[in-house]
Amino acid sequence: MSLYRSFLRWRVRHVSEQSLLLVLAVVVGLLAGLAAVALKTVVHYAGALVTRLSLLGGGSSAIIFLLPLTGILLTMLFVKYVVRGEIGHGLPSVLLAISRNRSRLPARNMWTSLVASTLTVAFGGSVGLEAPIAGTGSAIGSNVGRWFHLNAKSVRLLLGCGAAGAIAGIFKAPFAGVMFVLEVFLFDLTATTALPLLIASLTASTVAYFLMGTDVQFKFAIGEPFALSQLPFYIVLGAFCAAVSVYFLRVTDRVEGWFARRRNPWVRMLLGGLLLGVLVVLFPPLYGEGYASLTELLHGNPDSLFAGTLYGSWAGNAWITIAILLALILLKGVATATTIGSGGVGGTFGPSLVIGGLSGYFIAMLCNQLGLPQQSTANFALVGMAAVMTGVMHAPFMATFLIAEITGGYELLVPLLTASAVTYLCVSPFERHSIYARKLAAKGDLLTHDKDASAWHLMNMNSLIETNFVVVRSGDHLRDLVDSIQNSRRNIFPVLSADDKFLGVIVLDDVRKIIFRPELYDTVVVDDLMHPLSEGDLVRSSDSLSDVVEKFRVGNRYNLVVVDDEDNYLGFLSRANTFSAYRRFISDTSDE
Repeated sequence: MSLYRSFLRWRVRHVSEQSLLLVLAVVVGLLAGLAAVALKTVVHYAGALVTRLSLLGGGSSAIIFLLPLTGILLTMLFVKYVVRGEIGHGLPSVLLAISRNRSRLPARNMWTSLVASTLTVAFGGSVGLEAPIAGTGSAIGSNVGRWFHLNAKSVRLLLGCGAAGAIAGIFKAPFAGVMFVLEVFLFDLTATTALPLLIASLTASTVAYFLMGTDVQFKFAIGEPFALSQLPFYIVLGAFCAAVSVYFLRVTDRVEGWFARRRNPWVRMLLGGLLLGVLVVLFPPLYGEGYASLTELLHGNPDSLFAGTLYGSWAGNAWITIAILLALILLKGVATATTIGSGGVGGTFGPSLVIGGLSGYFIAMLCNQLGLPQQSTANFALVGMAAVMTGVMHAPFMATFLIAEITGGYELLVPLLTASAVTYLCVSPFERHSIYARKLAAKGDLLTHDKDASAWHLMNMNSLIETNFVVVRSGDHLRDLVDSIQNSRRNIFPVLSADDKFLGVIVLDDVRKIIFRPELYDTVVVDDLMHPLSEGDLVRSSDSLSDVVEKFRVGNRYNLVVVDDEDNYLGFLSRANTFSAYRRFISDTSDE
């Protein structure tokens, strides 16, 4: 411990904070990259082991039916008996920590999501690994910053470095990692943030390339170049993906809400596991992340959707394939929400990617079957992936860079940007915030690019209330007021009733001439000296700080009395303290 403290003192004297941040960005990127590689590797082998064991058991539908339930059960047991607490709700919990907790995340978040999501996905839980690994990277960055006793602004930046590194590592896409943090975590792009984020992403990608080779999540080379005449069809794809995105957001809300109303967690687990089992038996592509089926589609093998199904004999029928694609688009959100709502751990990043690929393939096949100009199903699938990610996560540039990087080129840049823009414009009137931020925004718990508005929403008014005012009671005499003045350092004295209801104030300047006249001590009553206050002088505890600021501005007041909704006195808010707290908040949350 003494060595650790000596190191911290040496660091403060010899290493500037900016230089240290660049070094720590490398460290955080390295750790996030290793975590991403570890997660993908463990899930791959765990999934292969589960598959092998199920085949040894005959590989029957009954075994497949029970696998998701088994995974959710193991996840719940891990959380209950090993973690012994809440893991947190993925990226929303990270956004909440940024907004409300000075970017501090528990140290256990560096590993708990990795284990829990492995148990869920390896046994067929229909969720993604990207959100858990991004949460893990965020926790790594947050804790590294705290270990070095950095300020809140630097801890927040390292948290972002961890998330960027995690996404870059899992997809080997460094620019997508940077854009993920800028768009999803709502960081401002400045010279201060850009370089550490890029360093962390490049470090994590390098680690992933070194340990896992040059293959990417969806290794695919563009075979059919984009032609300008196809642009109207990509616009249609963008509009369709917007509808799919809104549907996905709404259905996940509804399904998770339905499970949340089941109070008993074991009942939730049983209902969700059984429902998910039915879905994966009927539609095997819903099993696990779904990337295997998406990869098969990208390589022109739609018949893979029929493998191991009750309707396998219909493989090769284009219209049946289109119907299956539509069913998968509609049911993937249900399967994802069921997995999470019943106790599984995972994210919606991967499912949105899969749904986007299915949507693009669906539109291309539909155009081809209707006799319209032939479209590339693979290209449409890739563009659909970006479009649905844009609609669900409100991250068009991240989605565009991700698809461009995983395909190894920018041949589809125009359709990617076009479809993503159309999707974003169509989704925005219905959903103003991403899937990760929408619930936080509804509660006023989201730090946005508008730091000024965020400050008044996120600052805690109760912490600013000053209570060191000496009160006097209705019916007291001047003698009592003089005693209060002797015991107070303030020049305002709230007057309360016997049951603590606020009645008004006495200002020292108004009584200065009579407090030196002892003959009045027992004849003058404080009620005669009191100033009753209007609503413009009062703040309700239920008011927001933006309401407080407006009262300060309109009334040009230096102090406001705080009462609850029943007029019980709570204290005072001062203009000076309120705006000092505002300046501290802006300083802590600014990316410059």
